[in-house]
Amino acid sequence: MGIGIGEQKFKGRVDEGIHDEFMRGAVRDAQERLQTNRQNAADQLGNWEDWRSHGEEIRQHVLENLDYYLNQLSNNVAKRGGHVFFAQTAEEASSYIRDVVIKKNAKKVVKSKSMVTEEIGLNEYLEKAGCNVVESDLGEFILQVDHDHPSHIVAPALHKNKNQIRDVFHETLGYEQSEKPEELAQFAREVLRKEFLSADVGITGCNFAIAESGSIGLVTNEGNADMVTILPKTQITVMGMERIVPTFEEFEVLVGLLTRSAVGQSLTSYITTLTGPKDVGSVDGPEEFHLVIVDNGRSKILGTEFQPVLQCIRCAACINVCPVYRHIGGHSYGSIYPGPIGAVLTPLLGGYEEYKELPYASSLCGACTEVCPVKIPLHDLLRKHRQVIAEQKGQSPFVEKLMMKAFGVGASSNALYGVGSKIASKAMKPFTKGDRIHSGPGPLKAWTDVRDFPAPSKERFRDWFDHHAEEKYSSTGKDVNNKGIGHDV
Repeated sequence: MGIGIGEQKFKGRVDEGIHDEFMRGAVRDAQERLQTNRQNAADQLGNWEDWRSHGEEIRQHVLENLDYYLNQLSNNVAKRGGHVFFAQTAEEASSYIRDVVIKKNAKKVVKSKSMVTEEIGLNEYLEKAGCNVVESDLGEFILQVDHDHPSHIVAPALHKNKNQIRDVFHETLGYEQSEKPEELAQFAREVLRKEFLSADVGITGCNFAIAESGSIGLVTNEGNADMVTILPKTQITVMGMERIVPTFEEFEVLVGLLTRSAVGQSLTSYITTLTGPKDVGSVDGPEEFHLVIVDNGRSKILGTEFQPVLQCIRCAACINVCPVYRHIGGHSYGSIYPGPIGAVLTPLLGGYEEYKELPYASSLCGACTEVCPVKIPLHDLLRKHRQVIAEQKGQSPFVEKLMMKAFGVGASSNALYGVGSKIASKAMKPFTKGDRIHSGPGPLKAWTDVRDFPAPSKERFRDWFDHHAEEKYSSTGKDVNNKGIGHDV
């Protein structure tokens, strides 16, 4: 699967999302709840903006010195008996993990929630190699048994309600109880417990790797990641190359920003750090540990105007305030990374050819930038994407190019602009009711399908101004023409 989800084109996905009343209601309720929780948790600190600035400083420092910290992390993991593999592509990362699984003759892999393993399409890769892969995060587990895709970075099954989940469990796993969340969760717990105990390999993502110790930090609310790392004899951690902090001090700062921004908690239920395979005499932990550090296009972003996007700590705060996401949902983005962060990151990782529409799936209201705990200027990056698409890639729609060229010609000539502004009202009259265009022609149709467009006024501003000026100065006896008023406005 990789970074993309589904085969449908962007407009088709958006149309489907807009008409999914349940999904829109679920997203609205979740956004309101998460926004309120985030604000309350931020207010508890009293100086939230100072924490944001500190988080930004940490992330920028790491990106500017990424080679140093990656080398330090790699050396410290190796010193503790772990194996480190740097994967330039998704294919290299998945191939390495597959080879480890095959070498261990593993038949079952249990996973905790990980966006980067979704990004590299790891599950499908291992399944083709004959391995049974089980997602242990409750949301991811629901989606896996339903053959569905995540619609949110933190709450992947946000688009499903308890009745739908009950039906999924009934049809795929023989569930016979009610739609009560407690009973659904208990059933999933009983199913997954057997998977934990019988798994040969455990795979996790990585919230932050600590360079000074070679440790891996995991932030969860269900405890499943701990089971994944403690019970199987072989553990594999997959991390994006930018997900690193220098010391535990910076780890503490970013975890506090992450938990408050993601779910509105001062701390989540489980914050775990793991350092290599277990020591001799230890009871718990893997006998073998592998760290796979994934590039997959990230190094190409470094040093460019889009580098700030790599500051992201995957909290989804930007998604939780986005008015566009609120109306179209996560699947409409066609990427495992939805919302504003997805609209910026996905074209960089997946290419403009496939994802050129995403930077335009934004109102540029700036709410995403205001809530980002590490101050990524998301709305500015979206504008930069649009500039690149129009000026460098030449991928703007043909009709848009034609219209802008025509406008450029008309606006550069005073005579042409005057004629155009005079006939605009008459030209749009067939599509106008009152002072609004309700059914626009051509490119305007996409706009007027969901909102009204202001109709051109019958009286132009320059006509109104000239008339107003004539009335004012004629009463004083002054020569209007000598004042030079109105004709160049």
